[in-house]
Amino acid sequence: MVNMKRIWSLLLAVFASLLLLTSCSQETADFLVDTALEILEESTTEPTESAPLPDAESTTPAKPADTSEPATDSKPQLSETGSYTTKEDVALYLHLYKHLPDNFITKKEAQALEDIEFVRSRFIKHFDGTTGSIYASPGRINLIGEHTDYNNGFVFPGAVNKGIMAEIKPNGTDKVCAYSIDEKDYVEFGLNEEDCPRASWAKYIFGVCREMIKRGVPVKGFNTAFAGDVPLGAGMSSSAALESTYAYALNDLFGDNKIDKFELAKVGQATEHNYVGVNCGIMDQFASVFGKSGSLIRLDCRSLEYQYFPFKPVGYRLLLVNTCVKHELAGSPYNERRLSCEHVAEVIKSKYSDVESLRDANFDMLEEVKAEVKPEDYNRAKYVIGEVQRVLDVCAALEAGDYETVGKKMYETHFGLSKDYQVSCEELDFLVDVAIDCGVTGSRMMGGGFGGCTINLVKEELYDIFVEKAKERYKEQYGKLPLIYDVVIGDGSRKIC
Repeated sequence: MVNMKRIWSLLLAVFASLLLLTSCSQETADFLVDTALEILEESTTEPTESAPLPDAESTTPAKPADTSEPATDSKPQLSETGSYTTKEDVALYLHLYKHLPDNFITKKEAQALEDIEFVRSRFIKHFDGTTGSIYASPGRINLIGEHTDYNNGFVFPGAVNKGIMAEIKPNGTDKVCAYSIDEKDYVEFGLNEEDCPRASWAKYIFGVCREMIKRGVPVKGFNTAFAGDVPLGAGMSSSAALESTYAYALNDLFGDNKIDKFELAKVGQATEHNYVGVNCGIMDQFASVFGKSGSLIRLDCRSLEYQYFPFKPVGYRLLLVNTCVKHELAGSPYNERRLSCEHVAEVIKSKYSDVESLRDANFDMLEEVKAEVKPEDYNRAKYVIGEVQRVLDVCAALEAGDYETVGKKMYETHFGLSKDYQVSCEELDFLVDVAIDCGVTGSRMMGGGFGGCTINLVKEELYDIFVEKAKERYKEQYGKLPLIYDVVIGDGSRKIC
């Protein structure tokens, strides 16, 4: 017999999906409804005992194997809420899209639905079978302006289409019950200062809870499951994406959205300072919260004034090449460099009282105090003073459509980070050398340093050649392939459903 409850639930799922496709046209909505009704009619008239399922492997994207969970029966099951909880269920849910004409639903829209269903299925499985609200925040790239944020300078980031997605539901207790889908790890913790969990990933969620409480948000216990596709250690700030997701969610669920977006970014920054041990600037969290599709953001890290710059480089592509060398910023390497900058700024301030940070200094001032600071501090300050100006130069070049100047400034930044600031590594320098050999317009290391990605501005006609050469030469040198990511500038923190 046909399971009518299942078919009606499928139909309801279609209507729910329409709410998620925010760019869905009326034509698309009407087509999906008509298609669902046709499937319903076919299913109720066929004399077969059960409706065959589409091949799950051919319709579902590859997801990390959840080996910690017991195998489920192959027969799809519905929860009481009508959500699908197995891979086969996801396949059936997505079966509708096989009926659509080419390009009727964008790849981006379909991927979003797949990601939502993946996170929701794990939330249902690990908690009480009910559903909560889903929130997401992106990772980020930074075209130029590295290590300038904590010197009150300018940065030029953009959100990307990779990030963190979490389902969250208040549980009526004073405990947070959190499941990391990617780590396959479950943690419970309280909301008092002494309740800080041991798991490193859980400290980010705990820190956000504590920082929101300090700002007057009455955070209570909740259940949550989350997953992400920001490559770890790639310099794309998966940590800021995680912090921003939970800051945005807790503000919505417990705070009546009374905390403004700037303060949400500061919540993430304070979490890094107080609970993770990284004395970072504001850029990563700002980009994650304020991201806008198709635009980069020039942020003044002193005044917090910002401006969106449309980024659609005709004839060029922006891509990341991941060294697959992971960096850990906690501890001395990152914080030592911040102390170096602050020390030089203090020495300059003793002669020029209006200098509050290296943002206010110039090369003449630096030369005047060269004998009073250590050589490594001098070199680090020299890099920062130059980088503050490079951000402004790149913004002006973009407005003029001068991508050759943009690329030149990117190379200058890399050489400064490598030689003066000393946060690059052999693998990053190697990939930049490959970019130079291939005639790439601009290339530099991106992120805090000590590994991660290079960001590359490449002419369309050189794209395939560069990717091929980068893979070939990197594997020959280091015995493994680098990973390639095309950069798509996306939106910031948001509630999905």
